[in-house]
Amino acid sequence: MLFNSYAFIFGFLPVTLLGFFLLGRRSALAAATWLALASVVFYAWWDWHFSFVLLASILLNYAAGRILAARAAAGSEVRWPLLLAVGANLLALGYYKYMGFFAVAAAELLRLDLPVAQVALPIGISFFTFTQIAFLVDAARGRVSEPSFVHYLLFVTYFPHLIAGPVLHHAEMIPQFRRKEAYAPREEAIAVGLTVFLLGLFKKVVLADEVAVYANAAFAPGHAPSLGCVEAWGGTLAYTLQIYFDFSAYSDMAVGLSRLFNIRLPANFESPYQACSVIDFWRRWHITLSRFLRDYLYIPLGGNRRGRLRRHANLMATMVLGGLWHGAGWTFLIWGALHGFYLMLNHAWRHACSKVGIAPGDSIAGRIAGWAVTFLAVMMAWVFFRAPDLQTAFTVLRAMAGLQGIAPPVAMDAREILLLTALSAIALLAPNIRQIMGRNDLVLGPVPATRPDRRLQWRPGVAWATACFGMFVVSLLQMTRVSQFLYFQF
Repeated sequence: MLFNSYAFIFGFLPVTLLGFFLLGRRSALAAATWLALASVVFYAWWDWHFSFVLLASILLNYAAGRILAARAAAGSEVRWPLLLAVGANLLALGYYKYMGFFAVAAAELLRLDLPVAQVALPIGISFFTFTQIAFLVDAARGRVSEPSFVHYLLFVTYFPHLIAGPVLHHAEMIPQFRRKEAYAPREEAIAVGLTVFLLGLFKKVVLADEVAVYANAAFAPGHAPSLGCVEAWGGTLAYTLQIYFDFSAYSDMAVGLSRLFNIRLPANFESPYQACSVIDFWRRWHITLSRFLRDYLYIPLGGNRRGRLRRHANLMATMVLGGLWHGAGWTFLIWGALHGFYLMLNHAWRHACSKVGIAPGDSIAGRIAGWAVTFLAVMMAWVFFRAPDLQTAFTVLRAMAGLQGIAPPVAMDAREILLLTALSAIALLAPNIRQIMGRNDLVLGPVPATRPDRRLQWRPGVAWATACFGMFVVSLLQMTRVSQFLYFQF
């Protein structure tokens, strides 16, 4: 079920919300059970067969987590039980997501003509697998207090995050599910939640889906060889903006939906195209995935504790695996490796500057230069992320380099130029949702350092209500061409 669908907006959401608060008057546990079961139905809406994969994963990981927590509390050996439990999760993820990719790669390497079975990918498997791996590791470290099965089920299946994140941490969510006050409606939370949800809905169906037309045309395998330089840059910028507004929209809608239920999700998206370095970009883009990779991969590999060379190797390994997490393909692997290389260069640059007493980004010129280099590097990497195969990716890059001809600006129509200009201005200059909503405890995480002018901040009133209603009407009219969020495929 899609957030941007009539069935969700006029059916699932009001029924789930009403049942949640009606049951919450009598029993917090009953309301939590209702929300967990509704989340399972939300997941099963796609393909009910995959709900068995989800539920089996939850049952096995909950049992494994209890065993690990008990052994940690007793001071018993936890290493091998943890490796077994994490290995089982990775095995399931590898079977569904990577078996076809590695089988094809092996067949090509060995020059064998072998039939490769195509395995259907359960939607959201990467997100609920990573969420539960973090739970298992923390259980083995003695950091897990005993959750009830209902709360654990809700923690994993909670529908605002289940399909495309954020990657949740049990220490953030389960204490919220235990609060009795979370099960009573609050006018402020509902007003804030609806506003944020509608802003996200507008971003998705009016902005992201609109610019997707130009990105899809540029990266179509049959069209890429005919791209000129201008059209290639326009198509790449179109995808750069499409994935920005698509993921920003999903993040906003997830946060808004969660606030309706008096639950706060962790911050996951903070104006990443305003970053002045690749390091800063990854502190703003898919924040919870970056946190997971840092805490459960980069640091266990040694982090930056064993010298600069080892740190660079750890960064590269982390980002390559992060790229493969997004998809089973060489394009995703190269995308991850590029960002690993960018991070290595960024850290090396900072180290070189510190040696001569220079602070990067202290001056306006330095920040502008840092932003320009970062944005260009991210754009170039998106070519591999978007391209359906390596051949298309390299064809688009050749076109961007002018090797397929320098087409005049008329290669892009006026509507495309206007749309790309407007969306670029919003992504690069506009305040993000946390800044717009001000001090409304929108998400978990530190308060943003910068604040927009007070006139841009949300406050209950006729002006904002009218604006939200207008965005809702426009969004409904555009929802005749419903499309999935890009991160659903991961």
